[in-house]
Amino acid sequence: MYKNSRGRPRAVLAAVAVAQFAVALDLSVVNVALPAIRTALGFTPLDLSWVVHVYALTLGGFLLLGGRACDLYGRRRLFVFGLGVFGLCSLAGGLAQAPWQLIAARAGQGLGAAAATPATLAMLTTTFPEGPQRVRALGVWSGVNAAGGALGVLAGGLLTQYAGWRWVMLINLPIVAVALALVHGGVPAEARPARLERLDVLGAVLATGGVGLLVTGVVRTDAQGWDSPATWTMLVAAAMLLAGFVVTESRASAPLLRLGLLRSRWVAGANVLVFFSTAGQFAAFYFVSLYMQQVLGMGAAATGAAFLPFSISLVAGTLVATRVTAARTPRASLVPGALLAAVGLTWFAFISSDGGFLTDVLGPCIITGIGVGLVIAPIVAAATTGVAPHEAGMASGLMNSSRQLGGCIGLAALAALATIAAHRTGTATDPAAINDGYALGLAIAAALFVLAAVVAIVVLPRHRAESPAPQPATTAENRLEGTPS
Repeated sequence: MYKNSRGRPRAVLAAVAVAQFAVALDLSVVNVALPAIRTALGFTPLDLSWVVHVYALTLGGFLLLGGRACDLYGRRRLFVFGLGVFGLCSLAGGLAQAPWQLIAARAGQGLGAAAATPATLAMLTTTFPEGPQRVRALGVWSGVNAAGGALGVLAGGLLTQYAGWRWVMLINLPIVAVALALVHGGVPAEARPARLERLDVLGAVLATGGVGLLVTGVVRTDAQGWDSPATWTMLVAAAMLLAGFVVTESRASAPLLRLGLLRSRWVAGANVLVFFSTAGQFAAFYFVSLYMQQVLGMGAAATGAAFLPFSISLVAGTLVATRVTAARTPRASLVPGALLAAVGLTWFAFISSDGGFLTDVLGPCIITGIGVGLVIAPIVAAATTGVAPHEAGMASGLMNSSRQLGGCIGLAALAALATIAAHRTGTATDPAAINDGYALGLAIAAALFVLAAVVAIVVLPRHRAESPAPQPATTAENRLEGTPS
């Protein structure tokens, strides 16, 4: 069963890794180029933030829809479609001549990534059988995903300084071209279904609207504040739409998200875990980056280069996690990894306003990197443990939505708390006060990783035996996979 979807495993893994690297790179590569973009295109300070926020908004809002679509209409098709849209919008962004053109291009990149990202994980889980082979493949996916995000800051600084800001967009084109070539050479196309299964349209509207309003409300707190009526209006509306989504999915015959999937302790625990750990990771990355630039006075390129020890440590942690998870269970790596990341971030919380890279950054950067590496690979394995092949995209879309929401909500909330702490101890330009705010944010990020460890201990099973009860594939899904209906 599902043999025709397997293709050449190494080619599938290579294509998926290259594509996911491009998507992860795009999450951070633009940040360093924002001042140059503002000068070149004439952005207002308020509008400039949408260059970052609109990508997060469209990516987070459409991940569940993209995941379910790749289950129904073909993982390879959604992968190619998503990458194609991502590449074309990267080109449009690199050629943008006005603010609205760049914002539209970034929105298109998010849509493309929302189709391609669930497809990458679904292709891996249907190509590699559950066990050590899948764990190793997911370890590669997790490693390149984390490395892409971490190296984005370095790449953004170097490209902006030496090639121009447009190359932070155009750099995606050769990467996308390589990924599409690998797919063409090693991943067979699924058989076209005789009858296309209809998507859960109402569920898609409710999920996209709810997640979109949630992300928008959270990311706009930098301008409106958490006490703004506009912020709470969006958050309440998001809660109502998401509640409606849950009710709709419990009654739908072909739901966008089968709620029974969450009965699995693996799936439910992994999604809570990825929310907490990503919130802590994104916030830590943000605070340490600002600490090096605003307190230590390091330039953009130097700040990017300073994250290389973190990237190397993260890859090392991922390699260890892959071996541990393959031999035992995801939990065996998740618990020590989350606690080690908490130790590194607690060390970070003692940063000094008159410190330096070697004394305040290097050591905790290495420890945190190893800890995060031990966490990110087994989370993906846990989130897909026991998931039926015809629901691989659904599980992938769910996990990536949790990751995106954790990053957005965690970063916005901790940044707001850090700002409040800084204002209570000094002015917005006082390095000592800014440092106190960053230290508080890093301490809370450490606490989030402790919560992640608790979830791993309490929720995740000790053995791999538990898995969600597989649901029968629909007629269209059977035909899509080339199996009898």
